[in-house]
Amino acid sequence: MKIKPFAAAALVTATALAFAGCASNETSAAGSTSASGGSQTLTGVGSSAQKAAQEKWVATFQTANPAITVNYSPDGSGAGRTQFIAGAANFAGSDRPLKDEEMGAGTFAGCAADSSALNLPVYISPIAVIFNVDGVKDLTFDTDTIAGIFSGKITKWNDAAIAKTNPGVTLPDANITAVHRGDDSGTTNNFTDTLNKTSPTVWTQPAADTFPADFGGEAASGTSGVIQAVSGGSNTIGYADASAAKDLGKASILVNGKALQPTAEAAASILDHSKTVAGRDANDLAYTLDRTSEGVYPAVLVSYAIVCQTYKDAAVGALVRDYLGYIASADGQSAAATAAGSAPLSTALQAKVKTAVASIK
Repeated sequence: MKIKPFAAAALVTATALAFAGCASNETSAAGSTSASGGSQTLTGVGSSAQKAAQEKWVATFQTANPAITVNYSPDGSGAGRTQFIAGAANFAGSDRPLKDEEMGAGTFAGCAADSSALNLPVYISPIAVIFNVDGVKDLTFDTDTIAGIFSGKITKWNDAAIAKTNPGVTLPDANITAVHRGDDSGTTNNFTDTLNKTSPTVWTQPAADTFPADFGGEAASGTSGVIQAVSGGSNTIGYADASAAKDLGKASILVNGKALQPTAEAAASILDHSKTVAGRDANDLAYTLDRTSEGVYPAVLVSYAIVCQTYKDAAVGALVRDYLGYIASADGQSAAATAAGSAPLSTALQAKVKTAVASIK
């Protein structure tokens, strides 16, 4: 398994050398790759939410293909997009798709001059509102209350808004420490989009990769940083991919009077109610998430692999096609569900991703 810290210059050089002289044939599953030749290296950077899934995918893929090394560095979605655009990573893991203004032929250093990028969903997971509150094991919030806490409007754990949705729970007369991501984060983008869509009168800011600086709270770097700050503090609350929450409390969110837990099953249903971004290529599967539909757990993260439609080096394209073909397959999705608690892509969406992956050159 190769999940390594990222050193851009070294990896660009290593990637260039590794793919020299490689040829490509047909894409397949984890047991057979289309790239041929000697030792090869594939480099990905990005989403820390994908970390556990990528560890499993890398280990399985490398076991089946011992001549290939896959390096995935979970430095955050923003770092992944930046490195991919610069050509320093062969693919990015991102908890949001590229925006329209970030797309376009000639934008991406590792892609052919006439090639744009593809946004391919590979990982679906709920975002949990995690907490560590003295004497409290279970909490339920409506989205107005969550928005009030993270915007700094609700500052005490025994505030009437929290007490209203938690009858019978003894809430401490203690200050709330709200922990947010301090780095450029797709998880933050999805979390702030959730609050803006579900509680627009309280959370008036649009979705953003960077948490609003004027809302206060405690900043932490990466998913692991938020988990550490919440678990190591007292009377804390934060947000993180549910698979990373471990033994921390995970709040239920009230949706139309029903308390929903951040489960994989609750997360998976959101794509059934959502549409792909208009005006994109047929093989670009970027989604605009509908977070307000009946029965849908709203705080969901759909994480993408961002790749070239056509790579400058066809051997790189062949290896990316093989690796993504595995992780988006039924076997790959099942492995991620076991390792990370993610929601597997539906059969219909797997078919769409399979078609898109097959088009990578």
